[in-house]
Amino acid sequence: MALNSPGFLLFLAVVFFLYYFPLREKTRAQNILLLLASYVFYGMAGWKMLPLLAGATAAFWGLGLAVGKTTAEKPRAASILCFLGVCMGAGILLYFKYLNFFTGSFTALFRSFGFRVNEKIFNIAVPAGVSFFTFRLISYITEIYRQKMKPEKDAVIFAVYAAFFPAMMAGPIDRPGAFIPQLKNGRPFRYGLAVDGCRQILWGAFKKIAVADSLARAVDHAWDAFPPLSGIYIFIAILVYAMQIYTDFSGYSDMAIGAGKLLGFRITANFKYPFYSRNIAEFWRNWHISLTSWLTDYVFMPLSVAFRNGGKAGLVLAIMINMLLVGMWHEAKLTWAVFGLYNGILFIPLILSGTFVLKNKLKANKYGLPPLKDLAGMILTYVLFAAGAGLTRAESIGQAAEYYGRLWNDFLPRSFAFSEIPGKKAILLVMAVLVFEWHGYTHNWEYAVAGAGASLPRALRWAAYLLVALLTALFFTANVPRQFIYFQF
Repeated sequence: MALNSPGFLLFLAVVFFLYYFPLREKTRAQNILLLLASYVFYGMAGWKMLPLLAGATAAFWGLGLAVGKTTAEKPRAASILCFLGVCMGAGILLYFKYLNFFTGSFTALFRSFGFRVNEKIFNIAVPAGVSFFTFRLISYITEIYRQKMKPEKDAVIFAVYAAFFPAMMAGPIDRPGAFIPQLKNGRPFRYGLAVDGCRQILWGAFKKIAVADSLARAVDHAWDAFPPLSGIYIFIAILVYAMQIYTDFSGYSDMAIGAGKLLGFRITANFKYPFYSRNIAEFWRNWHISLTSWLTDYVFMPLSVAFRNGGKAGLVLAIMINMLLVGMWHEAKLTWAVFGLYNGILFIPLILSGTFVLKNKLKANKYGLPPLKDLAGMILTYVLFAAGAGLTRAESIGQAAEYYGRLWNDFLPRSFAFSEIPGKKAILLVMAVLVFEWHGYTHNWEYAVAGAGASLPRALRWAAYLLVALLTALFFTANVPRQFIYFQF
């Protein structure tokens, strides 16, 4: 059951009603309801994987209690237990996400030498959302070991943290120190927060259903029919795919965060207007924030300390490893590994020039537009990111090489028929999203339409809501419903 389906809205409505009417201000009962709802939601995606989620949750809860007891008195034992927890989480990921990749590679190698290998022996199903709940569990153990939080003794509260259904399938990856305390506090109905949640759900649904799914038609056409297409079509498809990923994934994040607000929670922000970044380092600080900040804290920072004697070379090595993990976290494919390394390479000029961190925030000029220098940086950053993101659309490195090779063949044909590209109407919607997001960026809004609820007159505000809802409904019926891209991770 996807967040962009009518079924999810009905499911959320039922949970919302039970949450606030029979169970209003009954924190323990609300938590039990959230746990049941989360497991029902996850079971709809793949009930056979429920034992994995329950087993991992129980194991990490017990480990957390053990680490908490030994941290002060027996630091060595705590270190061993923490290491065991990290290995357990990594082992879940390696088995379910990466074993198929490694065995497939060895199978191909053995076949090249004439050996017969049955590939189906290693055909392991990947549980939905495994990357997201595993990172939550690893974060929990690590934070206790670092003494940034105490272990949670309430098994229900911890289980809800691990499986909170709005963010279960595709994040954001909430940290325990920020999320678990919210489960302990009373959550009475707050009208303002609920209205803001509905507004964010609507905006996320619009981005996913109206924009991302429409752009997907153009991208699919370019990939399915690329041999006869000229280079300009390929180039446009590459640029469009980056926008498709963004509106798809940020649309999910907005809907998840909005659903959390309806239930009285503040979920971690996952995007902060990334396409208004002036270099790739700034971009990755604003893109998939919950993942990049997680890897920064638990991978990049320890590596940068370990390699500090290497100066800038050590920093480059830490960045390359970190970005490789960013790519491989998504999927065990060479295309994603190359994508991660490619982005790591883009960091090198910034590190060498000392512009790794931009301290000044981008500001609009007197015309309300970005200055030309900043605009050039934004465009270049978008093109560089899009060039790498296109690799992940390919099934293999060979297909990606063939696809990108078409860029240099007949780049500008004699007759360029832009009107023949499917999904072209979505370009107007993309422009609307970019305008709204620029306005939200310059006004420091949490998301693109967050401030509109307070700044616009009521009649105009409701007219805008109805227009967005109508457009979303029209595109929902016109487009083929598509799963969220990040559900596969």
